Amino acid sequence: MRFTRITVDPGQMGGAPCIRGLRLPVATVVGMVAEGMSDAEILQAFPDLQAEDIREALRYAAEAVRERELPLVPTP
Repeated sequence: MRFTRITVDPGQMGGAPCIRGLRLPVATVVGMVAEGMSDAEILQAFPDLQAEDIREALRYAAEAVRERELPLVPTP
């Protein structure tokens, strides 16, 4: 999978994956979606962001989760 809107720069935001070189980490955008914010609300909060940036951030996060196993607490 190729990501054209995600950038990583060791000198920016501690090397965290960001949206198009902006100082906006992918994790921030994904967190906003997880909190229930709509695309319109996210775009209003970050005017430099584009709708496709949100989609690609979610695809990037999904791929990152596929690449590693996170510890989960077993359900009783």
